[in-house]
Amino acid sequence: MSNEQLNSVNHNDIHYRRKKNAEEMKHQVITFALMIFLTLASFTAVAYDGFSPWFTVPFIVLLAVVQVAYQLYYFMHMSHKGHEVAAIYMFSGILIAFITVLAFVTIIWW
Repeated sequence: MSNEQLNSVNHNDIHYRRKKNAEEMKHQVITFALMIFLTLASFTAVAYDGFSPWFTVPFIVLLAVVQVAYQLYYFMHMSHKGHEVAAIYMFSGILIAFITVLAFVTIIWW
């Protein structure tokens, strides 16, 4: 009887892992499609002559930031448990870099 229980637990574990992997694959495919769309949107913004550079450059930078966030969260598996400390260090570094760039831009322009 203990052998039957062992097989049923193993079967449930396999079913759970397959479901979890399928769900994660779905998220990665959706994110990949979204990144392709964002890349095409940035190429379109550059190719279209109606947009001024004052719109195009910030628009592309915004799309790049969104892509980096999605890539870190889904493709670099930052959404998984156990990566909280690495995420805190990484986001703290990004915040410090942003503040540094903002400070230098402020000093130069004013």
